[in-house]
Amino acid sequence: MKKKVPVFKSLVCAVSLALTVSIPALASTDRPVLPLPSADEIGPRCQQGLSDLGQQISALEKIQSQSEEGAAEFLKGWNSLQIAVENLQGPMALLSQVSPDASVRKNADACSMNVQRFITDMFQNEKLYRNMRIMRVNDDEERKLRQDIVSAYEDAGVSLSADKRNRVKEILERLTEIDQEFSRNIRDNKTKLVFSPEEMQGLSKEYLANIQRDGKGNYLLGFSYPEYIPFMQYADNDKARERYRFAFINRGTPANIQLLQEAVNLRHEMAVLSGYRSYADFALRRRMAKKPGPVNKFLDNVQEIVVPAEKKELDELRAFKAQQRGILFSESEIKHWDTNYWQQRVKEARYNIDQNKLRQYFPTQASMDWVMGLSGKLYGIEFKKADVPVWHSDVVYYDVIDKASGKQLGGIYLDIFPRDGKYGHAAAFPVQGSSTTENRQPISVLVANFNRNGLDLDELETMLHEFGHVLHGVLSNTRYVDQAGTSVERDFVEAPSQMYEEWAHNYEALSTLPAYCTNACPTVDADMLKRLNESRKFGQGILYSRQVLYAKYDMALHSDKPGDVMKTWMEMEGDTVQGYDPGTQFPGQFSHVVSGYSAGYYGYLWSKVLALDMLSRFNGNLMDPQVGQFYRKTILEKGSELPADRMVRYFLGRAPDSTAFYEDISGNASGKK
Repeated sequence: MKKKVPVFKSLVCAVSLALTVSIPALASTDRPVLPLPSADEIGPRCQQGLSDLGQQISALEKIQSQSEEGAAEFLKGWNSLQIAVENLQGPMALLSQVSPDASVRKNADACSMNVQRFITDMFQNEKLYRNMRIMRVNDDEERKLRQDIVSAYEDAGVSLSADKRNRVKEILERLTEIDQEFSRNIRDNKTKLVFSPEEMQGLSKEYLANIQRDGKGNYLLGFSYPEYIPFMQYADNDKARERYRFAFINRGTPANIQLLQEAVNLRHEMAVLSGYRSYADFALRRRMAKKPGPVNKFLDNVQEIVVPAEKKELDELRAFKAQQRGILFSESEIKHWDTNYWQQRVKEARYNIDQNKLRQYFPTQASMDWVMGLSGKLYGIEFKKADVPVWHSDVVYYDVIDKASGKQLGGIYLDIFPRDGKYGHAAAFPVQGSSTTENRQPISVLVANFNRNGLDLDELETMLHEFGHVLHGVLSNTRYVDQAGTSVERDFVEAPSQMYEEWAHNYEALSTLPAYCTNACPTVDADMLKRLNESRKFGQGILYSRQVLYAKYDMALHSDKPGDVMKTWMEMEGDTVQGYDPGTQFPGQFSHVVSGYSAGYYGYLWSKVLALDMLSRFNGNLMDPQVGQFYRKTILEKGSELPADRMVRYFLGRAPDSTAFYEDISGNASGKK
């Protein structure tokens, strides 16, 4: 059954002219904006919305869709129904994650749960299922739409016996509850760890100035990324890093371990009820991979390449640590809490790259304006800031306008700084999809937790990555809302955003960033970019090995023998080069496998193959607007109107190829297909 979920990155700057356009601002009634109900308004709004949806269902049940006229009426009615569902569900799903008001978050969660119950009932409605199956279609887009919706009905158990169908309904509703609880346990964790000034040695003055302190002069650190990541990269005290990492990894447990176990068991039960050996078999039949076999073989191939690279890199870190501390190589260990710290030390020594100092090159707001400026040049669009109601003073809204026609295409909200009670990762929320038949304009929301004082290179990549998802949503130009934006196959959805990361490594693109700075900021010259790219390659083995571990763990949980989620993790991480750290419970904060990426985390690596291959279409000129416009038309605007493989083939003019991916992960020019 189709469910819209936020898409996010994996675990692991006088140019303001580009943003100031001559087109006059549209009246607020002409632009797509989100409703922002108060906590007290959510309940009645939700109740009335669900009642209206029920009436639309009743009307659709009466349509005879086998005739040409009936099919047109049914399809129009179905599209209107999905728009109404999205109008209710989209804002609630967002507000439950970003509202600064805990009561709004709570009530939005409750409404989302009720909407999900309605959706389950809708996809178990036999009359609508029959109408969809026999509906006449006119072209490939409508044919695919019909098939996708029929598949959603079958995934919800509509064709099962009554008792099995009821059990599937119970499972789907409980899985939604688990998803909410799991996220809430992490998001609402307000724990603060106390660190003495001695334990903060190595951290920059700018970092320390922004950290809360207690009456004794100790530092209080929470779990936001702008606090956690620099600490793990620069704090000299080994024990302090170990303590912080332990708390960070365990921030959702023990409750989330139990929730994950329940979710895994329920998915397996649902798959078996539907006649499949495993949830992976059940889910992958709707994706590019089709079956678990090709996924497992792909992951084995990647692992075969990256683990030797990981071992080599860890040995280099051990050698560097031994040299710096005056100990024998045999006495030098690199624990998980050491990895980022010693990687930074090696990069500083080898390449003269200090991630902290990069923040002056990439001021946060200038970087955000730069990303929008790049997007404007590539895709023929303009962003114009507009004054609309927002849920927090940090949030800004932009109209997205087509340069050639002056037409409003949609709108985006940017919520990019951390605060208490907010979603803790970086993600794009596809809150409103496009539908040209109803003149419906899309809305995408970028939610992140960036450092206010500037970005390092990893964070700049993340900003580009998530904005790639935003563009996939807001540039969507689909007839029907079900096919809008990021509704593509789960193992393709990351490809457009992963491809956009590469602009962070391109000289022509980066050289334009200083023009967006309010105060003068330094330029990344050719020599520095070379060193940046070389330093980025160091640690790729460690990074990709971790990604393979996460993907294999996800596939193991959703195999025909799911097993115990913690025992499985302990065994699998225990078999890695660095092993398992006793007491850590990583699965309790592995949000991907609880939400829309279950049996799908492999998609980050699978999509990377397509992302790097699609990049070849630019032929080395990433600022080529002709290729950018062609990409917009063939990929971004299409949503899921066509299968991903077909869209990629049309954009490339050939079948996809994995050479660039294997070159990237191995550093071997010969590559491997």
